Amino acid sequence: MAINVVKQYERMVVFRWGRYQGPPRGPGFRWTWPILEARKIVDLRETFMDIPRQTCITKDNAPIGVDFLIYLRVMEDNPEATVLQAADFVGMARGLATTTLRAVVGDMDLDEVLSKRDQVNLVLRTKLDEATEAWGVKVTRVEIREIDPPREVQEAMNRQMAAERVRRATVTEAEGERQAAITRAEGSKQANILQAEGERQAAILRAEGNRQAAILNAEGFSNALRQVNEAAQIADSRTMSLQYFDTLKQLGQGAATKFIFPMEFTAMLQSFVSGMGGRGGGAPPPSGA
Repeated sequence: MAINVVKQYERMVVFRWGRYQGPPRGPGFRWTWPILEARKIVDLRETFMDIPRQTCITKDNAPIGVDFLIYLRVMEDNPEATVLQAADFVGMARGLATTTLRAVVGDMDLDEVLSKRDQVNLVLRTKLDEATEAWGVKVTRVEIREIDPPREVQEAMNRQMAAERVRRATVTEAEGERQAAITRAEGSKQANILQAEGERQAAILRAEGNRQAAILNAEGFSNALRQVNEAAQIADSRTMSLQYFDTLKQLGQGAATKFIFPMEFTAMLQSFVSGMGGRGGGAPPPSGA
């Protein structure tokens, strides 16, 4: 056909009499001479290849099955290399992927392959991209979908996983018990602190109450002594004698037959009698009476 429509995601490689006519032609209406020129449309969109399950041997001689996906696209600045350098770059990339996978897995132990899937993806992408660059193809990413270890290895992994879960449960339970013990001890400590603080405050209040009571008792006793002293200051000897007589009256009403009088009572009685004699006008009784 003489008139060709090249889409935005396509490039057209033209050959005249079998010789490449560069550069590749971009999107739009493109003219080619019938019979004289031939064309090849190259798709620049990213595509993927599904690599079927491959059996690989790891470094420690463990057979595993791996299947993965390859995402790639034709480079926009070199689409002619896809036509000039590779007859079927898709098939070539698929075959290269299988051999590269075996080489990468053969350099790693089984545990590394199972635990470092991202690293395997990166190594595969790097190696494939280096090989396909000459074809004008860019490998954008590699994604491993599934890794199947041998049955006995899978069973051992399941047992290991179960043991790990039991260990984690035990650790979690022990950690919970430890936290609970710490919380209980902290609560007990706070309770003891509060109880001790309460007892201290109560002791302080009791001591303060006793001190106030002692002060009041001392003040009351002091006031009583002061009043007694004041009354004694104004009382004369006759008043005191009357108090003695009243005391003698109370003693006489008792059952006792012997009484002991202090010497001061005799002197006070003499002064009382002499006072009474001065009021009555009579002579005082003789001292021998």
